[in-house]
Amino acid sequence: MAPVRALFNPIVCIVGFHHARGPEVETWIGVEEGSDPATENEWPLLPFMALSDGAHAATEDFSYFTLRHEAAAGRPATSLFGISCTRQLDSVELINRPAEVTRSTVQKAVVVISDSPQFFGQLKEKLSIVTKAWFAQRDFTDLVILKDFQESLVKSFKDQEDEKDQFFGLSLRELIHEFKYQTLVLFKCLLLQPKMLFFGSNCEKLCMMQFSLISLIPGLIRNLQDCADPQFNSYEENLVMPTSLKTSERASLLSYVGLPLQIFGKGSLFGPYTPLQQLDMLADHDTKSYVIGSTNSLLLAQKDRYSDILINLDEDMITFSSQPLRAALTLTVPDRRWIDFLTQTVNETWDEANPSRPKTLGYAGSEEFIRLQFEEYILALISAVKYRQYVETHKDDPKALIHEIEGDPANEFGVEWVKAWMATENFRIFNKFTDSHIFDIVEPNHPCSGGLTIEDVQRRLAQQVSELHLDERLNNSREVIGKHLATSQKKVSTAFNNLWADIETMREAQRQRAVEQRAAAAVSGETSSTPNGRASGQNSTRFSRAPDLSQAQATVQAASSRAGAYLSSWGTWASEKRKTGWSRTVSTGSSAGGSTVTNSPSISAGLASTVVVAAPAIPPAVDPKVARQSEVQAEAEAEAELFDVASSKPGTRDGPDSPERKKHDGAEPPTAHGGL
Repeated sequence: MAPVRALFNPIVCIVGFHHARGPEVETWIGVEEGSDPATENEWPLLPFMALSDGAHAATEDFSYFTLRHEAAAGRPATSLFGISCTRQLDSVELINRPAEVTRSTVQKAVVVISDSPQFFGQLKEKLSIVTKAWFAQRDFTDLVILKDFQESLVKSFKDQEDEKDQFFGLSLRELIHEFKYQTLVLFKCLLLQPKMLFFGSNCEKLCMMQFSLISLIPGLIRNLQDCADPQFNSYEENLVMPTSLKTSERASLLSYVGLPLQIFGKGSLFGPYTPLQQLDMLADHDTKSYVIGSTNSLLLAQKDRYSDILINLDEDMITFSSQPLRAALTLTVPDRRWIDFLTQTVNETWDEANPSRPKTLGYAGSEEFIRLQFEEYILALISAVKYRQYVETHKDDPKALIHEIEGDPANEFGVEWVKAWMATENFRIFNKFTDSHIFDIVEPNHPCSGGLTIEDVQRRLAQQVSELHLDERLNNSREVIGKHLATSQKKVSTAFNNLWADIETMREAQRQRAVEQRAAAAVSGETSSTPNGRASGQNSTRFSRAPDLSQAQATVQAASSRAGAYLSSWGTWASEKRKTGWSRTVSTGSSAGGSTVTNSPSISAGLASTVVVAAPAIPPAVDPKVARQSEVQAEAEAEAELFDVASSKPGTRDGPDSPERKKHDGAEPPTAHGGL
């Protein structure tokens, strides 16, 4: 049975930052006139605990700490708990600015000191409102609002004394959602009582994390009277072993089975926020274990000296300085199955808008559901260990064994871990004041006992896949790919449009150049043409030109007249030969120069076959070169016709111009003037 604690009325104080002396207590509210609790209880570090490192960087900051309350008449030494709310104000806004205010900002903290952190959840909200209202007055000499606040706290704490536990701190749902299976690792580490150091730049989150963790041990929040000093041991000194049990009452059941496990007994310390000035107590030989928090990064460089395990909240990382501790905290298959089930339940009911409650608003995944699961786990743990002790004690008596339980159920919690836990101070107190047969009340089996199954593997794989956030990554990838495709499509369309525009521009330029060239050709043909159709200038451009039809016709007619004259001369020669006879040779003088002609008896037939060449039809438009070639060809054909007629006279062996004929007849045929 837990000891009864004396009532302590909460008190309020104001801590300010002096530019020369540093943090200091300015005023006490709720104490006797002229008394100074800081001096009476040796609280020289109170100002440093109230004004945490880095508090000046936030508009509002909260700090939680523990204090030693010295023994008095009829009251043993015990622990007190403080919560402070720190705010800042520009000094120019002060209505009554003291002469000692030399900085641009004024920083003060309103501190509430109580004997239990049980109601700190409600107290935090009230303290925030009161501190904000006090700063809004812009006159720190007016303390009426703080005095009324202190009086209301005394009354409310008395009215809530018998109420059930009110937990505060970081939401357990957020704790499991953030740390997942490592939540169970931290819980089992707490039971081993090592030196646990929490680090984070946010002082409020740092403290909330620690309170959430210790609240998982049923009943521990109400029994922290020895946590402020390693010398305190009042819990064990006043603890009485229970002799009765009411199974219908939860408090009676927990007390009978030895809960809470006293983590902070003799040699242990709990300091949610611990300033550097308190490091001497941490390094003391009598300090065996502690759970502390710090916002100063200097401790990170000395983590091996001041911690067995470091929990860095800024990086969500756990670092072990003690290898035996690391080995003992390896989770077994039933442990992992149990915490995976709890994590899956929280994730399935997770609500981003309100992480503290399930989105289904049901019981599964709620704060009470999580606490009940941890309570069931710790009850099974202590029952299994008690059963192990019972079996070892009665190992020679087979009848003393419970046949429904196979093997040693404590091994499912980890052989190395159980061995390490049985060497701790909290186990010694538990074993000393607990009945040896509690396994008759609580079944000594792991909540998720059994070996590894395919369901465990599937659950583990599903959890690991969910931790990868593939859906979010795929959605992000789809968005990125979509944006790139849209951008690429736009770029390609723009490129094609620009190319088509360039082509159209080139075509238009070509059309313009063609028009300009035709116009230039027309002008050049009229002004600088030559008879042969070529430009007279050296650099002139050649263009096709229409043929001169009149010149072509004149040339053809001249060729025809020459051919006719040539034929008529042959006709005259033939007539004379008929008159004189073909055997005689007649000399005729012709205008052509008096040729000697030999008559042929078949000349008439030759003349009859003579073809008269007519001028060919001239096409309406002929190239000058073609026309000239036609003229030459016509003249050649005419000469060939005449030669063929002359050479085809019957009865003659040679033509009229042959030397043999000239010798025989003594005359030559006439020739046309200007022969071809």
